[in-house]
Amino acid sequence: MNVLIVYCHPEAKSFNGSLKDVAKETFEAQGDTVEVSDLYGENFDPVEKAEHYKNRIDLDKFDLLSEQRNAYKTDTLPDDVKKEIEKIEKCDLLILQFPMWWHQQPAMLKGWFDRVFVSGGLYTSKMRYDKGYFKGKRAICSITSGAPKTTFTENGRGGGEIEVLLRSMNFSLHYMGFTVFPPFLSTEIQNKGFTYMSPDKFDLHLKSSMKKWEEHLKNLDKEEPLNFSGWNDWDEFGMEKE
Repeated sequence: MNVLIVYCHPEAKSFNGSLKDVAKETFEAQGDTVEVSDLYGENFDPVEKAEHYKNRIDLDKFDLLSEQRNAYKTDTLPDDVKKEIEKIEKCDLLILQFPMWWHQQPAMLKGWFDRVFVSGGLYTSKMRYDKGYFKGKRAICSITSGAPKTTFTENGRGGGEIEVLLRSMNFSLHYMGFTVFPPFLSTEIQNKGFTYMSPDKFDLHLKSSMKKWEEHLKNLDKEEPLNFSGWNDWDEFGMEKE
């Protein structure tokens, strides 16, 4: 199996970095091939803009979707985007590793979605959802938060259940054709200066959290994917059929 980890954290020694390493080591120990896209480490530009397109079809106005379609058709996509697409095309499993910032993914990772999922190439009006370009591939989000797990309830301090908070992101993955697993949440991952745990207890908590992630990955095939609607579930107006 080929695994792609899209890792999004500005500090290589962060706990997110450790979870990335755990995933890499776990799959490689099973004989799988693992590739990592380190968005901060590779200085990935998350901001979509006209300067990325050297073969513009309209120099007077930047129509993003038109330029993406043309660049894909003429094989003139930016090199960093081409590289990411090639990595996804090779993988069987996509892991998105990131911290929860303001109840969503970091802007760097959102920009990765904006630039890499190219209109007219990786999705069209008909090539979406259960007929998406990446149909047959699987995806999972691994997220860290400083809040306790008990706060991730409908009205809790965490802002809601983690599946609800990340529904839009997971739906985007479904939009692209992925089979999406429920997100894996590592909680109470705090700065040592702000944690309420003793240093020894906090270190044990981090080690326990990494072990849980390792075991989760080893048993991923037993997980039930998230259930999303597909083309046969909607009427001609995109409304759910009764």
